[in-house]
Amino acid sequence: MSARVAVVGSSNLDLVVTTARLPRPGETVLGEDFRTVPGGKGANQAVAAARAGAACDFVGAVGDDDFGTQMRTSLVGAGVDVRGLRTVAGPSGVALIGVDRDAENFIVVAPGANNTLTELDADDRATIAAADVLLLQLEVPLSAVTQAADWARADRTTVVLNAAPAAALPTELLDLVDVLVVNEHEAAVVAGITSDDPPVLLDALLELVPRAVLTLGAGGAAYADRGGLRLAVPAPRIDAVDTTASGDAFTGALAVGWAERGAASENAVTASLRWACAAGAACAQRPGASTALPDRPAIDALHDATYRGAP
Repeated sequence: MSARVAVVGSSNLDLVVTTARLPRPGETVLGEDFRTVPGGKGANQAVAAARAGAACDFVGAVGDDDFGTQMRTSLVGAGVDVRGLRTVAGPSGVALIGVDRDAENFIVVAPGANNTLTELDADDRATIAAADVLLLQLEVPLSAVTQAADWARADRTTVVLNAAPAAALPTELLDLVDVLVVNEHEAAVVAGITSDDPPVLLDALLELVPRAVLTLGAGGAAYADRGGLRLAVPAPRIDAVDTTASGDAFTGALAVGWAERGAASENAVTASLRWACAAGAACAQRPGASTALPDRPAIDALHDATYRGAP
């Protein structure tokens, strides 16, 4: 049976403009191409998990506008179960994204319907209980994130939290997290420190959660847990086109890898991290957000080309 991942999170329609360079504050620059792409960290990670081979359920909210219809259709087309996706009165979430020729980006999110997801219901609890891994982010109200994590802990579903956008988090939520996934900026905010040194960040995170994954972009990923295990995994070498959804590709694939392998050994954790790095890199080779998320054969191909024969 395939791994089952439940995602509670956001869905946005991404309005994406490519440009030669990103504007400075107060500056206007001319854009090049424009496109609309279904996105949002929650929906992206649900699509990433489904394309990576998991049976994936998504719990979230969209508005009763054309954007909401477009996002629902996109999720269904990616193989995501959307029985937990509410439609509410008002606008759907929107993200304004600029991408330059060096694949750097800026993102501004207007949450819209996502802000209505303040609490979950009995059907959502059943979805979480049936999953191997519950995947969470911070683009919906913290009350729903904490409620989902609490139910997952009670029902022995592994809780993976991608603490993005960066925010200081209450102990009530951190105590429910099994695996925290953050980049260097997010790690510093969660830990409440100013360091950008990965070992220092990981040490600080382990004061809060039992396992932490630090994403390092082109530098790969680092991992630490309270059992004393420390790992550093390099990323595949690629020519990046657009890094917008690379973090979501990494996190969705990591959730699938964790559901399939768990953390029973150093080899299992290493394999999951390498596979997630391959997913993030494969995503960065294509433009767009959800449209760039790789399927399992693409992840496997880049993984094998990069790590085959590695200890």
